[in-house]
Amino acid sequence: MSQTSPTLHLPLVQPAQAQKHVTVNEALLRLDALVRTVVESRFLAAQPTEPGEGSAWLIPAGASGDSWSGFAAGDLAVFRDGSWHAYSPRDRWCVHVRDEASDVRWDAGAQRWRRARPEHVLVEGDTGGATQAWLGDEVIAGLTGSSVQSTLVIPARSVVFAVSVRTRESITGALSFDCGIAGEPGKFGGSLGIAAGSSNIGVIGPTAFYDDAPVVLTANGGDFAGGEVAIAIHAWRPVAPIA
Repeated sequence: MSQTSPTLHLPLVQPAQAQKHVTVNEALLRLDALVRTVVESRFLAAQPTEPGEGSAWLIPAGASGDSWSGFAAGDLAVFRDGSWHAYSPRDRWCVHVRDEASDVRWDAGAQRWRRARPEHVLVEGDTGGATQAWLGDEVIAGLTGSSVQSTLVIPARSVVFAVSVRTRESITGALSFDCGIAGEPGKFGGSLGIAAGSSNIGVIGPTAFYDDAPVVLTANGGDFAGGEVAIAIHAWRPVAPIA
């Protein structure tokens, strides 16, 4: 018989086990932490000095503290009974992040938490056609060189409202950076912050794009030497009527 359950790794009572209440209570505490989970933040780098009983955080890369420095990036850290307990996420686990007022899901392939929202939202039209509100996001890690181009592109024949950006890990080498497209490096924001947690929503007047266009991050004051940035494209893309 397995020692733990396959999904949440809850400890199981074994045949003829003594002090069964210890195992049962541990399983209940894990359920209490992992079902309908709410965490305070996923970007706090240093473990809090006075956490509340049952409070939880998602561990970012490079976390510090007596306990957090030993946890893996992405772990769910829960404070209970005077100590920290870490739980490794499984693919598609969903957690609500209080300081973002949004849900995130664990992407096991990318080994990171992603916002739990659909990338494409389809709204049916009245005459057999459709319009499409388009949201896409990407994390660009290991920034190097004078500029970096996204894999995610602004789709051709879309109307763009904004490109937003958040610095997930502090950028080194550059003093600031711009967010734009080829030929317009600061179209969605200039002199953006390099510190972890810095963010910008680069709103523009609705602009039509007729060709696919990658987002370009351009370093200021020196080349990129490291860091991680998340970008999101906010656009509307019309779809022709269905015959």
